[in-house]
Amino acid sequence: MRYVAPLWLPGGNLQTIWAALFGRRVATPLPPYRRERWNAPDGDFIDVDFLDAGGDGPRPLLVLFHGLEGSSRSHYAEAFAAFALERGWDYAVPHFRGCSGEINLAPRAYHSGDFEEIDWILARMRQTHGEVRAVGVSLGGNALMRWAEEAGDEAAKRVRAVASISAPLDLAAGGHAIGRGFNKLVYTRMFLSTMKPKALAKLAQHPGLFDRDRLVQARNLHEFDDIFTAPLHGFRDADDYWSRGSAKPHLHRIRIPALVVNAANDPFVPAASLPRAGEVGPHVTLWQPAHGGHVGFPLGPPPGHVREMPQRVIDWLAER
Repeated sequence: MRYVAPLWLPGGNLQTIWAALFGRRVATPLPPYRRERWNAPDGDFIDVDFLDAGGDGPRPLLVLFHGLEGSSRSHYAEAFAAFALERGWDYAVPHFRGCSGEINLAPRAYHSGDFEEIDWILARMRQTHGEVRAVGVSLGGNALMRWAEEAGDEAAKRVRAVASISAPLDLAAGGHAIGRGFNKLVYTRMFLSTMKPKALAKLAQHPGLFDRDRLVQARNLHEFDDIFTAPLHGFRDADDYWSRGSAKPHLHRIRIPALVVNAANDPFVPAASLPRAGEVGPHVTLWQPAHGGHVGFPLGPPPGHVREMPQRVIDWLAER
């Protein structure tokens, strides 16, 4: 697969930010999502947004797992939705807990290595659709790959193929990269601006869950994960979470067709941390273009569009 960034949009940061804020997502307006609330195995809930392609007979389903603080309204989610419907596929975006606009009930949220959450969601999707494919973006991509690794041969009972887009497969490398320089000033500040209020709302639900003052003072994702994400989800600390949650060390265990897409100029994911051909198994295809930014891959004259990468990924998934 080959991607060449437009000359008017150089560099990973511009390709990331412009794509998210200004890139055209769809050629024609999408129909409204249909939302379902699912009861989770632990008594909590998630909200799942669906688009039905229509037509007679059974239809394939594309499931998209969104990124950190994402949703079915994220630019990449709407771009994937458009191409799924054009192919006649149904489409679903399960929201990680707390990301659908309503805080979840349990004393937990979501994290990059949450493969058990992925498993029960895909199991339920498979019950209603005979043919399922899944794509994960950024955090959702790492979680999806962790699921495929843990599931092994059993993964084929759930899905035909999977793909990850701009996933931080080495969480420590990505976490440290986003906590420095321009990344800290822009991206870290953006994420913490929504993550901290959600965490404080969780503390109001479950008093004593963590140290409020430490969380308020957290300046980067490592500190936030050390105070909130790691202990709430069974990890010793942020370093333990980043180590055990990373998909990169286990990519050789995947037993279904898997596409792993990462731009070499992704501001969040250092190129040196990307997996190489010798580090993955025969079922994994790596696509690592020089440009694209983080979930960007814009094309066309200004304002550009973000439809190129979703189309190529869906084409790849359709062939499997």
